[in-house]
Amino acid sequence: MLSSLVLAPAGLATDPPAASGSLAVFVLAGQSNMEGQGVVDLDHPEHYNGGRGTLEYVMAAPGAGDRYDHLRNTDGTWVVRDDVFVRFQTRHGLKAGGLSIGFAGYEGKHHIGPEFQFGHVVGEAIAEPVLLIKTAWGGKSLFKDFRPPSSGGDTGPYYERMLLEIDEALAVMATEFPALAGRRPVIRGFVWQQGWNDMVDATARAEYEDNLVNLILDVRTALKSPDLPVVIGELGNDGENAGPPMRELRAAQVAATSRPEVGDAVRFVKTTAFARPAQESPNTGHGHHWYGNAESYFLIGDALARAMLELLPKK
Repeated sequence: MLSSLVLAPAGLATDPPAASGSLAVFVLAGQSNMEGQGVVDLDHPEHYNGGRGTLEYVMAAPGAGDRYDHLRNTDGTWVVRDDVFVRFQTRHGLKAGGLSIGFAGYEGKHHIGPEFQFGHVVGEAIAEPVLLIKTAWGGKSLFKDFRPPSSGGDTGPYYERMLLEIDEALAVMATEFPALAGRRPVIRGFVWQQGWNDMVDATARAEYEDNLVNLILDVRTALKSPDLPVVIGELGNDGENAGPPMRELRAAQVAATSRPEVGDAVRFVKTTAFARPAQESPNTGHGHHWYGNAESYFLIGDALARAMLELLPKK
């Protein structure tokens, strides 16, 4: 069913040619599921379930159709885009370059996150080049680690690091990406994929709606963009079979995106339909990471991108 609903990026209407030397910047923030846990090609029979649910596995599956055709060159190598760039400061070091596989929190090029298909979709729809600034850390809560200033108490250290990484990315843009030198960066959207660490704590769950509203408003203030489009990805792990704590967290996400103070430029994106069974995934014990299923991360990125495009001002 989903394969008939998710179109390849080429099916998108595009903006008219850019009239200026601008650069569309999107910030992709959150915790480990934004870091990226989707396995590309690891297929150890014990540790990766024989490769079930990897990107290579789902691309080769019967009925995959043309969903994934844009990911590989004709010689079988992975496409590296020259119009969409990614910057991600991981715990292992900086990853920066043209969009392709590997911009996840692990060393090497064996994982993807939401940025992967997000970048392909947005890159096809926007005339000017695109820069994705990923700023994410595993095991972090909105209640404490990302706590926005308006929530009171101590501002979260990772909220501050997130803003510092955005500033740094823009400051060194021309050096790290020579093709973008001279371009005028415009932050066009903020994407948030997070929630697990708040979900497992009752006090954090109770505050999540208010904290998420404050995050949206504080990020807009910090980035000097009061109407900045914001997309919130649902904590959709394990689909509709989730227990009460996760359902409570999801309800808080929906409520926050519906609050009048955040305005109309906000979208909540359901992701439960993208959950895949553990037995069809490479990391069978990692429900908190969508079992490492690459199709889940591909579809999440696709949905986040399409929601973002709906919010962007029409030229």
